[in-house]
Amino acid sequence: QVQLVESGGGLVQAGGSLRLSCAVSGGTSSSYAMGWFRQAPGKEREFVSGISWKGGSTYVADSVKGRFTISRDNAKNTVFLQMNTLKPEDTAVYSCAASRVVAGIPSVWDYWGQGTQVTVSS
Repeated sequence: QVQLVESGGGLVQAGGSLRLSCAVSGGTSSSYAMGWFRQAPGKEREFVSGISWKGGSTYVADSVKGRFTISRDNAKNTVFLQMNTLKPEDTAVYSCAASRVVAGIPSVWDYWGQGTQVTVSS
């Protein structure tokens, strides 16, 4: 049973930074493409960033491009989302997801974490 556990969320002032982590257990992160999603109250879930199975391909949504960076450490079965220059509109629950698709950035995700709250104050 693959489990994903996010950490690193919290309250930060606008302009600040946070680093989210997603630990993979019950499997190895190197076996999956990984992604970060967010959902704010009253809004649809947004695909924020993704990284392919071996890390050769990445995707970053236009809304966070230049501010957020995804990376992975397969030796530690962990994926990270570095978030800089945070804005109040980045406030949301951030969730990580894993996909068994081995090529590129997938559109189908097989496993989900519970999410971590990120709140950016103005």
